[in-house]
Amino acid sequence: MKPILLSWSSGKDSAWALHVLKQQHEYEVVGLLTTFNQAANRVAMHAVRRELVQAQAEAAGIPLWVVELPWPCSNADYEAAMTVACSKAVAQKVEAVAFGDLFLEDVRAYREKQMRDTGLQPLFPIWGQATTELAQQMIGAGLRAKLTCVDPKVLDPSFAGREFDRRLLADLPPGVDPCGERGEFHSFAYAGPMFRHQLDVLVGRVLNRDGFVFADVIPRSADEDARAAASD
Repeated sequence: MKPILLSWSSGKDSAWALHVLKQQHEYEVVGLLTTFNQAANRVAMHAVRRELVQAQAEAAGIPLWVVELPWPCSNADYEAAMTVACSKAVAQKVEAVAFGDLFLEDVRAYREKQMRDTGLQPLFPIWGQATTELAQQMIGAGLRAKLTCVDPKVLDPSFAGREFDRRLLADLPPGVDPCGERGEFHSFAYAGPMFRHQLDVLVGRVLNRDGFVFADVIPRSADEDARAAASD
């Protein structure tokens, strides 16, 4: 099998791409490639804590490949960091990088352009599927995720922190993609067939920042520790 990396945002689409790749038996995912905002110690846009992404990697049984990004981060900064990561991958005999993109042609074109001279092949294992059917397929297969970021220009802020389930799909306003592919929402996957066990998490604070609404997903153990400390 060809050794590859999977671009890992911590969300449901990345998780589903991993599941699909495992079923194909053509590629071996040797690393989950994740960019972190150094200042916040979280995944950009998804705002997921680093410790939870590490827990995902452990549950998947795949090493986490961390790319540190400065804050603020220009596009040049991002591309420089990714160039270093790609060079490391090639040096370790990795042959490709897979992405969980669904249908945005401009995003795919950008990925392909950035991969062009790296020696790595871009892969899109879940590209082109009808997102209404795909969302139902994910949920039916046992994928569980919580919405960590919502664009309030298209979704009510109350969606932040909600479970990605059939009830949520039924509540989405017309025009909002069921998988949030246009940036309507981002998520954190905590259970599913791509993981060896479920992560025990809950939703903490919900706050508005930089024009988005973020729900802080936390390990249940952290909440219990905080409650114990408060009672001492």
